[in-house]
Amino acid sequence: MPTHPKVVEAICEGSPREMGFAQGAAARAKICGAHEALRDLEAFRLQQPDWLPYSVYRWIAEQKASRFLSAPLARDFPAMKERLIGIARGANISLKGVLLINGLEPLMSSVGGCTACPGACSAVAIRGRRSKDGQPIVARNFDYLPLVQPFYLVRKTRPSSGLRAIEFTTAPLAGAVDGMNEAGLCIIYNYGFTTDQPTSPAAPISMAISAALQQCSSVTQAVDFISSMPRWGGALLMLADADGDIASLELSSTRHYLRRPAEGEDVLSHTNAFSSPQMQEVQIAHDAIYTDSAPTPLRGRRLHQSSELRDRRFQQLLAETDVLDVHRLSAIMSDHGPEGMPGDDTICLHGSYWFTTACLQFFPGSRRIRVAYDTACQASFEDIEL
Repeated sequence: MPTHPKVVEAICEGSPREMGFAQGAAARAKICGAHEALRDLEAFRLQQPDWLPYSVYRWIAEQKASRFLSAPLARDFPAMKERLIGIARGANISLKGVLLINGLEPLMSSVGGCTACPGACSAVAIRGRRSKDGQPIVARNFDYLPLVQPFYLVRKTRPSSGLRAIEFTTAPLAGAVDGMNEAGLCIIYNYGFTTDQPTSPAAPISMAISAALQQCSSVTQAVDFISSMPRWGGALLMLADADGDIASLELSSTRHYLRRPAEGEDVLSHTNAFSSPQMQEVQIAHDAIYTDSAPTPLRGRRLHQSSELRDRRFQQLLAETDVLDVHRLSAIMSDHGPEGMPGDDTICLHGSYWFTTACLQFFPGSRRIRVAYDTACQASFEDIEL
């Protein structure tokens, strides 16, 4: 069942370790609950041999996550390593337990040289002539597992050095899924289906997002920073800033491609499929089918089907209305397809595995965010200001 957020559950101030400790202490119950919920996460348990006790399997996974993340964090994101130490101490759980959850998505997907997408998601950005008041707006549906929804977290970050931000994430993560900073820079994270691997261990993309929000003021700065950092996984990032710049950044572990609106269009949308031919070279094959190594509800389905149908529906709906406001955007994000039947392939996703579990709207000009932990068709938004 949907849960409704206490608008901001953590105020993270000071040094990186102090910020982490504040998050860990404020969200201790959620962090401990997320650690225990791994037992029920099929995608995590699929790699557990039948003969191996779960407690031993989880311990081995924690050792692997710790070995994989320790060096790249120290090299590329030392502040994030400090935040993770603080989160573990504030929540009173082991650092290796926190590292496991922070590395869980790329760890689960790094099988046989193939990165399987750990979620769906849809995002759209408007500005200029396509926006009723001329101001940029970004809307997104976060399509994920209902099992994880109780562990969502909205935090305000107030670093002793850097820009303040509002970030949407899950309680154990040092990085951010989405966020907007005091300069009006907004970054939204959709997962990608990629096959290439980093040349050496690297940190998850969520950490690069949070670091960018702390130090970048514009789309151009954020793109330059994120695309230059070593990273682990695939993504489509929707970016916007207070000056009205919007862009879609396609990322894999080794490549990136930036897409901006064609002149005069003033709108962008994406789901989980790359648009660039050079990125499609490292995307899982067009005709790939989920096999028996995938979670049960996904088996036998074509991996890219949902992304392709949602992208096509976005193009249709965005062409129907020339000037958009937040109400029309909300209607688009609530769409249940041409037949009005929600399912695995609709923008408002009511799937057999993934579900629209959170909706967010970002207003870079006014530094305001709206959040709902629900499907888009039932969203009752809470307003948050920096």
